[in-house]
Amino acid sequence: MNKSQLIEELAMRMGLTINSAKTVVSAFFDSIADGLAQDDRAEIRGLGSFKVKSYDGYIGRNPKTGEPSEIKPKKLPSFKAGKELKKRVDDTDPNRR
Repeated sequence: MNKSQLIEELAMRMGLTINSAKTVVSAFFDSIADGLAQDDRAEIRGLGSFKVKSYDGYIGRNPKTGEPSEIKPKKLPSFKAGKELKKRVDDTDPNRR
């Protein structure tokens, strides 16, 4: 499912217009992204948690030339699925959904 499909699904389930659903979905994603940009963590019960992981810099090698190259420290977003989501995805009973 991509963002536009999520917007359509939300609009259909909640009886919203596409524009209203788009506003809700965009606000939701923007709020999570803004929080992560400030090193906050976002936890959504039943779904999972988003957090920022920091990685140290290191000396890597260019695969073509073998020349050493400095890789700078960086921060990357990370998602960890919650127990309920893992169980729902792994559920093998087709009638349960």
